[in-house]
Amino acid sequence: MYHLPHFKANYPNDVFAFMQAHPFITLCGCSPEGWPVATHIPVLIEKRSETIFLTGHVMRNQLHTLAYEANNKVLAIFQGPESYVSAAWYSPPAVASTWNYMAVHASGIIGFLDDAGLYQLLVRQTRYFEGTANSTADVEKMPADYVKENMKAIVAFEIEVTQCNHVFKLSQNKDEESFQSVVGHLKTGNATQQALANEMLKIKIQSAK
Repeated sequence: MYHLPHFKANYPNDVFAFMQAHPFITLCGCSPEGWPVATHIPVLIEKRSETIFLTGHVMRNQLHTLAYEANNKVLAIFQGPESYVSAAWYSPPAVASTWNYMAVHASGIIGFLDDAGLYQLLVRQTRYFEGTANSTADVEKMPADYVKENMKAIVAFEIEVTQCNHVFKLSQNKDEESFQSVVGHLKTGNATQQALANEMLKIKIQSAK
């Protein structure tokens, strides 16, 4: 991930908020043989004091699990809306086309939880994504034997984030006419492009304050 000052969040808390808004991550590690591995999972994101922690679960006895056990240094990738940006949208258009996107790379140390920790994670995670404890999907409302049997196939983890880098590439380096043109074209696109346009306007308004 490259570092350019004009492709950064305006406030540190914006990065944490972005992570919370995009909890389906790519979790990367390195296998015992030295090969990169990755898996795609939802996580809970929280701060304890000023340290960020990520919690989730993965299948047991899979290549990625063996990798995380062998090497506890991992990388969690959070990705937001992204889109191609045509040079034809610029004024003047005599520059290269590009890609706008938002991403956070959170490096940290992974550790595995015991069965009690796994159960509590499943309860918390389900309630968080359901938005309520009253859902029929609530883990504590499920048959205990069913939950216990399914827990055999998964293991919970916790990652203490030690470093967090981000790129919010939202045409901040373009002139006003080009910026508004990009926003206008994205707003006529699909839902992802419209979301990206909204993020561009949001960071533009913040920068003007």
